[in-house]
Amino acid sequence: MENASELDQEACYRAVLTRDARFDGRFFGCVKTTGIYCRPVCPARTPRRENMIFVVTAAAAEEAGFRACLRCRPETAPDMGAWRGTSNTVSRALALIEAGALDGGDVDGLAARLGVGERHLRRLFRQHLGAAPVSVAQTRRVLLAKALIHQTDLSMAQVALASGFGSVRRFNETFQTLYERPPSALRRRGERVHEGGVRLSLSYRAPYDWEAMLAALTARGDKVEGTRWSRVLAPEVDGADGSVSVEPAEAGRVAICVEATDLKALPGVLARVRRVFDMSADPDAIARDLSADPVLKPLVEARPGLRLAGAWIDDGGEAPSDRLNDETLTARAEAWRPWRAYGALYLALAGISGDQLMERDDAKRAA
Repeated sequence: MENASELDQEACYRAVLTRDARFDGRFFGCVKTTGIYCRPVCPARTPRRENMIFVVTAAAAEEAGFRACLRCRPETAPDMGAWRGTSNTVSRALALIEAGALDGGDVDGLAARLGVGERHLRRLFRQHLGAAPVSVAQTRRVLLAKALIHQTDLSMAQVALASGFGSVRRFNETFQTLYERPPSALRRRGERVHEGGVRLSLSYRAPYDWEAMLAALTARGDKVEGTRWSRVLAPEVDGADGSVSVEPAEAGRVAICVEATDLKALPGVLARVRRVFDMSADPDAIARDLSADPVLKPLVEARPGLRLAGAWIDDGGEAPSDRLNDETLTARAEAWRPWRAYGALYLALAGISGDQLMERDDAKRAA
């Protein structure tokens, strides 16, 4: 699916009926009779088909006037990766929005940073995400705030600051409008279990090859102790002093701890963690597309869930999934787009160079 308008409504409803976890985060169901939107795996009774419409993002649901379900908690769904690779501009824009680009700026400024026109950027967001950039930014703030309310002991004022709201008043008004109750009413006391820094559990789409990821991070000089990765925060890069650590938790989730002198830095730190650990990757789409290459097919099957170790500081240029450093692979790798970097990673781990691949192709043609 490359366009929001291409979402198959009937197929979505069938996935909801079976609570198919493969579709978690790929779309959201909006219930017209209650005004609530849910994940496909929501445990609540499935509404009748005529009472549901489906959208590709939480932002599209909230822009249409629906509010997040308090049972399935859309903020805990895996980051929506089905569209990734379909538009480099949207991918770069979302990375900037996740880092807070629209918390203090506007869409014109965001478009300028991307080198495109403001109208063109809005059109791309409508096409791929079904919502405007400002709606995506607003939903990001709201869902991060909900995660902080549920998973941490932060005060409501601290939650407002850490999730990118400009003021506590705006934070309260937004939640009152969306949920018809103050944000404090969403806190479940039983979930307040963390002390020392902001601790969050974030989702990713399985499978995930943690052994390969931690090995790659170690090889490039990152601090890794056992399965725990950590980094010191710097004010000039992250907006605060402090530290961040990441380690795998239960299946499909990572545990993150951020200690920062300024909670405003939290959205940017979380965005960088997502990039470093490639948490928005869609392994199903990657495996499907790369398996069309007869050399890559057995490699992908043998090691499902490989991720690209991302940079903490990224130039925001070409999408990481499509970056290719080996010029000898350029011609063949055109067929791997938008996953060229993953194809190169599979070959590298198998010890197959671009020159060897070219020799194989030449031998086949000669035969």
